[in-house]
Amino acid sequence: MTPLLQLAAEQKSADVTDWPDRIGWIVGLLLFIALVYWLMRQGWKWRGTLQSDLPPLPAAPEERGAVKLELSGRYHGSTSAGQWLDRIVAHGLGTRSRVELTLTDEGLDVVRPGASDFFVPTEALREARLDKGIAGKVLTEGGLLIVTWAHGDKLIDSGFRSDRAAEQAEWVTAINNMIDTKNTTEGAAR
Repeated sequence: MTPLLQLAAEQKSADVTDWPDRIGWIVGLLLFIALVYWLMRQGWKWRGTLQSDLPPLPAAPEERGAVKLELSGRYHGSTSAGQWLDRIVAHGLGTRSRVELTLTDEGLDVVRPGASDFFVPTEALREARLDKGIAGKVLTEGGLLIVTWAHGDKLIDSGFRSDRAAEQAEWVTAINNMIDTKNTTEGAAR
């Protein structure tokens, strides 16, 4: 066989695709991806089951008082206070969404289109600060507004990001002033 014919024969054999083998690999890869997705979903449900002792989220009162601040942005989730990787998923707190925050004398109203709304009464507020991360979201230093609040016997950090990041510092000041005023009033009443 001449070298040219031998090269043509090798080229022809290299062009033959083993379709059953290729389809088998593709189906196997798709099954593996489906398994990983299913395991992640089961883990999310299991975490919710472990957190089932968390009481239902409070609803906003009829009379909310005068609006102090309003914010539009994103809700990035809630974690156990001080544990920025321990996401809370019970009662929809793990669902990221758009958010409309309203701070009133009665507390913090969290309205989330497409997710469960909740209300944090003033007496449950513990602290507000700017931070760089919460479970699943890390930004530059001071990129997230973190509000720490008590729910049942658990302290929770909830992370928010305003569409206008410059206003987040004003929120920290307002919430912390509300907490200080409440603590001063309670201390004087004793």
